[in-house]
Amino acid sequence: MDLPATPASSNSTVVPDPRRLLVMRLGSMGDILHTLPAVAALRRAYPEATIGWVVEERWAELLCVLSEPRFGPRSPRRPLVDCVHTVDTKRWRTALLSLQTWERIAAAGSELRAHRYEIAADFQGAVKSALCAYWSGAPAIYGFAQPRETVASMLYTRRVGARGIHIIEQNLSLAEAVARRPLPFAPAELPRDEAADKYCADWLLRQAIENFLVMNPGAGWGAKQWPAERYGRVARQLREDGLHPLINVGPGEELLARAVEGASGGTARVLNLSLAQLIAFTRRARLFIGGDTGPMHLAASLGVPVVALFGPTNPARNGPFGTRSVVLRSPSSPTSHTRRAEPDPGLLEIGVDQVTSAARRLLEVSRG
Repeated sequence: MDLPATPASSNSTVVPDPRRLLVMRLGSMGDILHTLPAVAALRRAYPEATIGWVVEERWAELLCVLSEPRFGPRSPRRPLVDCVHTVDTKRWRTALLSLQTWERIAAAGSELRAHRYEIAADFQGAVKSALCAYWSGAPAIYGFAQPRETVASMLYTRRVGARGIHIIEQNLSLAEAVARRPLPFAPAELPRDEAADKYCADWLLRQAIENFLVMNPGAGWGAKQWPAERYGRVARQLREDGLHPLINVGPGEELLARAVEGASGGTARVLNLSLAQLIAFTRRARLFIGGDTGPMHLAASLGVPVVALFGPTNPARNGPFGTRSVVLRSPSSPTSHTRRAEPDPGLLEIGVDQVTSAARRLLEVSRG
């Protein structure tokens, strides 16, 4: 498809009261969770509008129960958006010369255009998300003036200066530009999967567990990963307080989770969950302990108290938002997104007793 020859004016194409609004935030887990409050604010501003969302298939469960139709009236199973448009850009990139790939891309574009969206808001700021917005045919495309990938801004008709420090605040500023007025913070709305809720309840009943915390030892890269042995020692200490530690394991993290389980002396249990099941378990948790990862942001989105262990990433921008939390970070940790394999030295300065003490403070407040 041909691209615009020149950038559109930053003041062009204002839609006064949009009836059809499209959101672009394809991934990842934490980034989608950071976008949900902005979209929830738009939902409150335009309760009758049709809101669609373009998302990678692997993250669709953050918006819609998998067995629920992707289009139609909202419900607790798809609480926020009317339409979920899924893409699989990773698969597309691995087979760009395949006719089948281009047929799928064309079908995705046709689906978007069929909904006749009036505004597309690109919260991702990547070329692929901006292209999805362009392919939708929406006459107004909003995006950040300084997106993650500079080329993306060429496809925007409205370029918005981000305000705020935390990414949730910045996303809300883009939503306010779409609404052309201030919008109050709105908590995230996540789907309720009855099957996942039942699995969670039945598992806890079989294990005779009432009070539990979720630990997430994994991280996107090694510099953000607190040692497994220390998670195990924290688990042992909190088990003495009557809490059952449960270890969430992501893809490829099985050995890490088993290391935590071993270090806990068998007091912690490993959970290998689907995304819907992770939502169900996290909703019931008394506490979450983990680093700067999607599951930590999920706990914050659900209002679960969080002990967050930060190394090279900046908690002012990425920390738990909208819930009770204690953020532990050494002053010696530099802010960097370099994906180093070895743990950040500053992260290693966070001790087991610090984490246990922070957890107990949060639990005391919860009981109070």
